[in-house]
Amino acid sequence: MAKYAKWLGMGLGWVVGGPIGAILGLGLGSMFDAGSSDTSTRKGIYSSSTRRGDYAASLLVLVASVMKADGRVMKSELEYVKNYFYTRFGSDTAQEAIVMLRDILKQNIPIRDVTAQLNQRLDYSYRLEMIHFLFGIAAADASITDSEKQLIRKIASYMNISESDQESIQAMFISESDSAYKILEIDPNAAEDDIKKAYRRMAMKYHPDKVSHLGEDFKKVAREKFRKVKDAYDTIKKERGIK
Repeated sequence: MAKYAKWLGMGLGWVVGGPIGAILGLGLGSMFDAGSSDTSTRKGIYSSSTRRGDYAASLLVLVASVMKADGRVMKSELEYVKNYFYTRFGSDTAQEAIVMLRDILKQNIPIRDVTAQLNQRLDYSYRLEMIHFLFGIAAADASITDSEKQLIRKIASYMNISESDQESIQAMFISESDSAYKILEIDPNAAEDDIKKAYRRMAMKYHPDKVSHLGEDFKKVAREKFRKVKDAYDTIKKERGIK
């Protein structure tokens, strides 16, 4: 239990209930036993508020499903996850994330049930961040397999992410001739004014402040996506000669 002290300190709340809680339970142990007599502790655990720890732990469950999608778990993928948590939470939490992830990888993950729980607890901006990170995991070994892409798209659909947003985020990781347009969710034949409007709309959608409640560490991830939106706009402006 000591090895998960940092995760508990991050404030795990609603994830302990439902399918996500069942998956995490094998790693977190008897502290979350439903028969516990410590009602004050259980009340805190089952809090309805969205916390940083809830998001991080839920993300690990989805990460495990994507890592297993192509039938192999790559060292590069583990390193990507470790570096992500190291950058945002420090070395101790990063080590614990990998330990917890290895526990989760051994389990059968009911994606439909897990995403249903996330739909109930996370707003749209947070779910977009999750899909962005999952594509990052898939791309960690320098390529995204069809099985990984299909699973991430399935997860996105289950979490009610629109088709246009799915295409936009995917285009940030899978380069095609029209990727810049897909990122901005516009047609390659769009007029100049429509391109400018699309950029403003996407910049607002992906602004880091949308996930500010998760803390500065998660805003860093949002800034990466925000930068890709700007890069796409700059690419189109250069191609079109837009001032």
